[in-house]
Amino acid sequence: MRFLRLQGPFCRTCGIASVRDMTSKSLWQGWWGIGSSIINPITMLMNIGPMQKFKKLPEPAPGPGQPMNPGKPLFQRPAILMLLLPVAFVALLIVGNLNSVENKAQVGSCVVNKGTSSKPDVKVVACSSSDAEYRVIDKLDSTDESQCGDDADATYVDEKSDYTLCLAKVK
Repeated sequence: MRFLRLQGPFCRTCGIASVRDMTSKSLWQGWWGIGSSIINPITMLMNIGPMQKFKKLPEPAPGPGQPMNPGKPLFQRPAILMLLLPVAFVALLIVGNLNSVENKAQVGSCVVNKGTSSKPDVKVVACSSSDAEYRVIDKLDSTDESQCGDDADATYVDEKSDYTLCLAKVK
């Protein structure tokens, strides 16, 4: 993570060019670390203030120096596509959680254990599937598997999400 800051007197054109360049670099390079992925959006939002100040300045007066080329606006640069990175990451988290056993396993659905009894890997399957081993007969909002009762042939306890599935063999 690096923090860069440009100081000095800027004309309107040079200031806009500097903000666009630095924000564009942040869009490409600012996401590659846990801390950076948190700080980068804040930094880009903080760049809005200087950009607005530069836009209020008058056009540069002719003189001995040549103003910088401001280049294309940010939304016309390829770097803007990197804004999709955090959006894609959040979307993947949501999709990943939608496919979890907790969200899909309901009373009446069928499951298969693709793991072992000591390390279960429970997946929801269609009850008509030949893979279906157990039918969910109850879903408890605790990890106390003793509440399943005598009708349950097996239980699946997820201590991380704090729920228990009471399971009966599919006949």
